[in-house]
Amino acid sequence: MSLEDRSLMLEQIRNRALSCERCGLCSSRTNVVFGEGVLEGGLMFVGEGPGADEDQQGVPFVGRAGQLLTQILSAAGISRDQVYITNVVKCRPPGNRVPTYEEMMACDQFLQAQILLVRPRLLVLLGSTPTKWILKTQEAISKLRGQWFQWRGMEVMPMFHPSYLLRNPSNKVGSPKHLTWEDIQEVKRRWDSVRG
Repeated sequence: MSLEDRSLMLEQIRNRALSCERCGLCSSRTNVVFGEGVLEGGLMFVGEGPGADEDQQGVPFVGRAGQLLTQILSAAGISRDQVYITNVVKCRPPGNRVPTYEEMMACDQFLQAQILLVRPRLLVLLGSTPTKWILKTQEAISKLRGQWFQWRGMEVMPMFHPSYLLRNPSNKVGSPKHLTWEDIQEVKRRWDSVRG
């Protein structure tokens, strides 16, 4: 399938998502936050769900956590316009709570279509929710982060969610921020090698 065909299909799926009423989150959303980025970059990030800023703007990772993600990527030599970014659920859970299983199931067709059409070589899972959802595990993110896993022919790495880093601002060796810096550098190394 050509890049143009994939792009067209993704736009059709996005249009379906914009009018989705498959779960109760549709009643409290301002905007559906489908995802954004390039299909040919080979690198995809999946978070949990939109927050207040994302719900207002309809764009993923634009609030404080998103700004931190952009800084982390930039520091590692990755530009946001080189990757694709989305979330497990496309509508904001009230009060930024963790989405329910039913809400994630309702959105899963959109996420799976995004992964299929973006065709990432590397998939980075930001936080516990996407890690548990994609890898079907109950292991804590602190045990899984920084490791590569194989999933449907892709290499997958769980990392801490940027919002967790905002709550744990220490830069000491072994801190979440320090570990995330190690993880994103490893992602950049692997990305460079698969793009080679």
